[in-house]
Amino acid sequence: MPTILIPTKLDTAAAEILRDNGFDVVQDAEKPLAELVRAHADATGLIVRSEKITAAVIDALPSLKVVVRAGAGYDNIDTKHARRQGIDVMNTPGANANAVAEEVIALVLAAYRHVIPADASTRTGAWEKKRFMGRELSKKTVGIVGLGNIGQLVAQRLAGFDNRIIVYDPVVSADKAEELGAELCSLQELFAAADIITLHLPETDETQGMINRDLLNVTKPGAILINCARAGIVNEEDVRAVKADKDLIFCTDVYAADAPGEKSVADIADIMLPHLGANTSEANRNAACRAAEQLVAYVQRGVGTNIVNRAVPEGLDEGHVELAFYLAKVARHYLGAETPPRRVEASFYGGLNEYSNWLLAPIVSGLSSHFDSLFDYHDAAEYLEEKGIVYVKRDGDDGKKYGRSMTIDLFEGSGTTFSKVSVRGTLTESNPMVSRIDGFDKLYFDPQGHSVMVVYEDRPGVLAKITGVMARHEINIDDMRAPHDARTGESMAVLKVNRPVSPVMLDEITEATDARRAVYIGIR
Repeated sequence: MPTILIPTKLDTAAAEILRDNGFDVVQDAEKPLAELVRAHADATGLIVRSEKITAAVIDALPSLKVVVRAGAGYDNIDTKHARRQGIDVMNTPGANANAVAEEVIALVLAAYRHVIPADASTRTGAWEKKRFMGRELSKKTVGIVGLGNIGQLVAQRLAGFDNRIIVYDPVVSADKAEELGAELCSLQELFAAADIITLHLPETDETQGMINRDLLNVTKPGAILINCARAGIVNEEDVRAVKADKDLIFCTDVYAADAPGEKSVADIADIMLPHLGANTSEANRNAACRAAEQLVAYVQRGVGTNIVNRAVPEGLDEGHVELAFYLAKVARHYLGAETPPRRVEASFYGGLNEYSNWLLAPIVSGLSSHFDSLFDYHDAAEYLEEKGIVYVKRDGDDGKKYGRSMTIDLFEGSGTTFSKVSVRGTLTESNPMVSRIDGFDKLYFDPQGHSVMVVYEDRPGVLAKITGVMARHEINIDDMRAPHDARTGESMAVLKVNRPVSPVMLDEITEATDARRAVYIGIR
């Protein structure tokens, strides 16, 4: 009988589901984790919340096969060491979504009606009605940054307040936003127009510190900024710098560490909660049930839902996983990083069709930094559906002799008014290479690092103008390709450069060359 260890305060529904399915369950939130692990070294499964599952914990459980995080975030688990030991790590995304969405509404209402200071004042015997003049949530413009599970629920929960909902999410289709009664806009437009801004993004290299002074400087006086996502996406110093001038109201539920002690934002946060977003009995039960059900399906039927450290299957080179990610990333930027695609089509050649389902996750990860490439096909398909994006896998024709390669096409718009980009790539000496973009063939450039792509009407002297702009900005060119598309009469300059290229520089290049398109792509 498999033993499942639950060393956390999790709703007992998990233990009940597991026992009903023949598992031996040990649930104890009082004893130290190390002590529990020593006493139950035969455990084959773990269900945890915020407990630190380190390499030492993993090594102390030689029979361990799976760890389930009852919740979305899993940075408390050493997923890499788990993979090295052949252990799958799962999470339960969405189980806590409604709890977080409702917390956002609670924070807005508490801030607008001065609930916390008015309560404290009234308890002292004071009667300060004039001091606590409030505002109404009704008719306000609410900006939602990130339209995933939680962002969508926030939009739905606001329906009764007759708000205007604006959204920044570069992957969500316009149809999906319209379905939720929301309008898509740029991040700058959102910060300038919204009375209330709520953040629902993961913390990644791309999102870290993205809420900065440039955005905060355009906010309306008295705007509310709510962070129930991750602390690192907000530049704390920039909030501190603009708070007084903008009369900014800052409400937060997230910090650098979930632990007792002084919080660095205490001087600028109007409302601070101890990461209570998922802390409801309903969310706890949802997460418990999801964790148990996933574990039962995993052990009894081999269903690997929401595995976040999935290994590359035998026969598939890890380079092709990277290639799928890079091609999608290049296509995304080339189409327009702020332009949500409506449709994704992919073709796989040279035996890769066998792994097409497995490769969908890195493709989706390339389209959106909010999606973890280690999730599986079902997670990726659900994510695309959630964002209102259609996915089509085409049959790859090996008669074209493209070798072991793949093509990814992105579409935006509809009917006769649509834009499309088609990117093909392969591995060359184990390195991912982009071999074609639209009609520009035989490119073979490495997409990693910093790249600039300029499409222009073919004529002499254009390359000199592009490199001249680069030289004025002291940017070094490491490599360059310049293919020609005879069908359109256009050429493309692809330059690998030593550092990022600003939008101002792209505008200079466009003006100097009368470019049809000038794009910077930075891929770590």
